[in-house]
Amino acid sequence: MKVCILTGGGDAPGLNAVIRGFTKRACQLGLEAYGSEDGFEGLLDPSKELVRLDDGAVRGILHRGGSILGCSNKSNPFAMAIPGSKQTRDASPDVVAKIRRYGFDALVMVGGDGTMHYARRFMALGVPCIGVPKTIDNDLRGTDQTFGFETAVNTATWAIDTLHSTAEAHERVMILEVMGRYAGWIALASGLAGGADAILIPEIPYEVERVVAKIKERSGSGRPFTILVVAEGAAPKGGGVSEIETEARPGQLKRLGGAGDRLARELSGKVDHEIRVTVLGHLQRGGTPSAFDRVLGMRMGIHAAEMCARKAYGRLVVLEGTTIRSIPLADVGEGPRLVDPLGQLCGAARAVGIELGDAPPPSAASSESERESEQ
Repeated sequence: MKVCILTGGGDAPGLNAVIRGFTKRACQLGLEAYGSEDGFEGLLDPSKELVRLDDGAVRGILHRGGSILGCSNKSNPFAMAIPGSKQTRDASPDVVAKIRRYGFDALVMVGGDGTMHYARRFMALGVPCIGVPKTIDNDLRGTDQTFGFETAVNTATWAIDTLHSTAEAHERVMILEVMGRYAGWIALASGLAGGADAILIPEIPYEVERVVAKIKERSGSGRPFTILVVAEGAAPKGGGVSEIETEARPGQLKRLGGAGDRLARELSGKVDHEIRVTVLGHLQRGGTPSAFDRVLGMRMGIHAAEMCARKAYGRLVVLEGTTIRSIPLADVGEGPRLVDPLGQLCGAARAVGIELGDAPPPSAASSESERESEQ
């Protein structure tokens, strides 16, 4: 059997652990493994390569961030940009032709919701596919957690810890903008871990007056500094998300950004503090993956290789509780997996006095034990 693995979309800590686990297990099972450089570009661009993967190719990569194969979030095979034009073309027939020319029996696609959408479409074109969930945003449906998320949260938590000292020293309002697109998992988890005073997420449109009240409440109680964590997709009630680009690149999603600066403008003149904004940006993607993400990525890569050997195509590797298993790609669904505003994480934030930008719903007032006893 010949199999090809590619890392679609943006990079995430733990990608090399996936590639290593997949390659080592594939070699044990007698599979001939290849990797596509820079996502789909290795299957589309003549200047890119299909790399033969063996034990030597993956030696010493477990602790490294990024991907030894490279990533690309610009290569939508179903809407490839035409150079010098705003038009796109469907390049999927070229991908299918190259897969057949090389004699690949399966395509293992490591990526987020966009990559899994492509996987379903390639399955419909007759290409056997297996998906492995990858995104720091933790917003892919079907899996309890994606690798890369914990490392991103650790980085954001470190940033909050660091901002605390300078915020207290200067009695400032410090705003930290984190990634996540339209899901608030990174903001909520890091804000909880770092002891933020307010966390604003896309799933809960915020009222800036409540944030102002939180800042004044802290000042009135002798705590003249405030830490605010805002997800890049967060927006005020009645407003839209902040975007870096007013028009998306051909075949791509719009780039989000500016949520922190907008919040600073909304707070300006309403609080008696200097306001500073820190945009964490791609620091969340890079660096050494955590031990958890290394192990999770490795387990998912191993499982994907075993699925190739069993010809268990059309499925997504997932983490369910503490168990690695797989589900049909058709069951993954479209759109991101979002934070539940009535879920336990939001409930925990409210329970320790963190402002989420809205009035707590009546059901959020009952304790977890009460909710369990009602079931």
